[in-house]
Amino acid sequence: MERKESVLKNKSESFAKRIIKLYQYLMNVKHETVISKQIYRSGTSIGANIAESRYAQSEFDFISKLSIALKEAEETEYWLKSLRGGDYLTEAGKTIMR
Repeated sequence: MERKESVLKNKSESFAKRIIKLYQYLMNVKHETVISKQIYRSGTSIGANIAESRYAQSEFDFISKLSIALKEAEETEYWLKSLRGGDYLTEAGKTIMR
């Protein structure tokens, strides 16, 4: 059965790519290991759960997968705010060199 294009899937994949680049920057340039790993896990998990939801076995399973994606998005937002508060990122998303 052919599936139509999913805006949510496409946006979560693009977001995951940006998170991976941020992770690489934090590890290689800032030498920040703890938060970088946390944001990598939660930020890429969003898209993974959205992808899983497309083949859910039931309506409950579909809702469960998207609920997990939402929780991961909230966690990712928390880590992004922490990075900004710790002067790793600016509000505009530009990096701060120390």
